[in-house]
Amino acid sequence: MTASIRSSIACAFLFLLALAALGRMIPLAVLGLYLLASCIAYIAYAIDKSAAQKNQWRTAESTLHGLALIGGWPGALLAQNRLRHKSRKMSFQLVFWTTVLLNCGALGWLLTASGGKAIRAAIGLA
Repeated sequence: MTASIRSSIACAFLFLLALAALGRMIPLAVLGLYLLASCIAYIAYAIDKSAAQKNQWRTAESTLHGLALIGGWPGALLAQNRLRHKSRKMSFQLVFWTTVLLNCGALGWLLTASGGKAIRAAIGLA
């Protein structure tokens, strides 16, 4: 998959998420979580790339995957492409794309009636 396709996937996802939030299909807080987690993930990738180049302490891959799982995968995907970091390691990519699928599945559930009710109750809007 080319870098432009990966970047397009991340941007399109965030755009559609923003439309869903503006259309009140999901709470605005969900969009906020994705944006915050994506920024943190991008920064974590940048720190890890810098550490790799300097032969210093590295960010654990489990931390990078955890950030992707909680909604930071668009930022992680952008970082992989722009920073050229963790984009070719197949074992990392397999786990990364698994976290993307799990996250998107959870988001899909939130768009159902029962999922929407659960998230609104969790953030105090029900």
